[in-house]
Amino acid sequence: MEQSAQPRRRSVLKTALATTAVAAGAPLTGLLTAPSAHAALPPRGLTSRYTMTAFTYTGGATMHVYEAPDGTAFRPIASPAYGPPSGLLRDPSIMRHSDGRYYVTYTTAWTGNRIGLASSADRLTWTHLGDITLPTAGIGNSWAPEWFLDTDGRVHIVVSLHYTASTDAGTFQPHVITAANTALTAWTEPVPLAGIPTDYIDTFVVRIGGTYHAVLKSTRDMSTDFATAPALTGPWTVWNTGNFVDLDGEGPCLVPLDNGGWRLYFEQYRAHRFWCTDSYDTFRTWSAPMELSGISGTVKHLTVLKERVPGGTTLPAAPHRLRAVNAPDRLWAPGASSVLDLTTGGGIALTAVPGLADRSGYSLRAADGRYVRHYGYRLRLDADNGTTVFARDATFTPRPGSAAGSVSLESFSHPGRYVRHREHQLWLDFHRTGDLYEADRSFLLV
Repeated sequence: MEQSAQPRRRSVLKTALATTAVAAGAPLTGLLTAPSAHAALPPRGLTSRYTMTAFTYTGGATMHVYEAPDGTAFRPIASPAYGPPSGLLRDPSIMRHSDGRYYVTYTTAWTGNRIGLASSADRLTWTHLGDITLPTAGIGNSWAPEWFLDTDGRVHIVVSLHYTASTDAGTFQPHVITAANTALTAWTEPVPLAGIPTDYIDTFVVRIGGTYHAVLKSTRDMSTDFATAPALTGPWTVWNTGNFVDLDGEGPCLVPLDNGGWRLYFEQYRAHRFWCTDSYDTFRTWSAPMELSGISGTVKHLTVLKERVPGGTTLPAAPHRLRAVNAPDRLWAPGASSVLDLTTGGGIALTAVPGLADRSGYSLRAADGRYVRHYGYRLRLDADNGTTVFARDATFTPRPGSAAGSVSLESFSHPGRYVRHREHQLWLDFHRTGDLYEADRSFLLV
């Protein structure tokens, strides 16, 4: 939560990326602890659903809810979805509780010792449950609360607190409160995350195996930093600082991806833009940041919840040719040097088989045994060389296309990038809003 006339803070993601091409590097398991040829696509009949809650640049008193099947192509499903009876609604964080309901916690005011709580059965209609009063004396600001559900089932909220006794406006520190009952009506007193200095805000925590990981914003160095701990309350060690490009980041949020990686969302506060970047080595290196088309410039300080729900798109097992929805006289066909183009004529027959990197996805195999894969974001036909990189690059997740009966193919190794045609060539392009992109990435099986 950025400050206005209140204690001033801003955040900067400041130095160069450690890498810009994690791309199709070795995948990791769901806990990111060891390499694996198979990741975490939902079984057939299920699909991933990413729900985003945010407030917007047009006001800080209402929450908006967005949804995406891939953690990228977010669209509004309730806008606005909820406003509290009084006060602000900023920095909404969403979770799904053991009772099956959805809950958000949020910043209620610029000053004070309270955070808000609301609940919903369907993510669309929300009910105000009241405010959580933090009983510790001397709290001047209670900002950016974030849910953390531990593997033991306990429900926590990590909240950034600033104490009035401090003469330094930047001395925010993350604290944790823990639900004392399943109804979330009673909470413990705030406990600081030991080891994290008093100049951090916007703290988001995940657990990977037996280690707790935090991504958080330094109000002193204006950087996005990372910390680890053996327990939620610490002791925490800040081990990675200033490892991002200069994008003035705010409100970091981590979400697991279907291919075993993690996605970091963050707001470019000064430019009013929202970005994401992916990691496959437990937050050591990151892909080049990509702007989230359709919501960038609109939303602020979001949180994303990933779930598995019934649904998903399947591909028929029989050989098919793929025809462009918006170029119906053109089909996929091999061009020079084994690249794939859109050409007039008969096209090439491809058989959908279980994905080489994950059998819940699909790989497309030609009659001569070669597979469709991407290389340098260009689609081509190649023989399987048995590597993990090839398997990931030759695996796709089908999504509904823009026309009835059409499909879009999302890259397994690059979530959010879809096969689309440009100048009659087939490429992987990151999702963007607009009818042209949606049509260019949609194909009919014929």
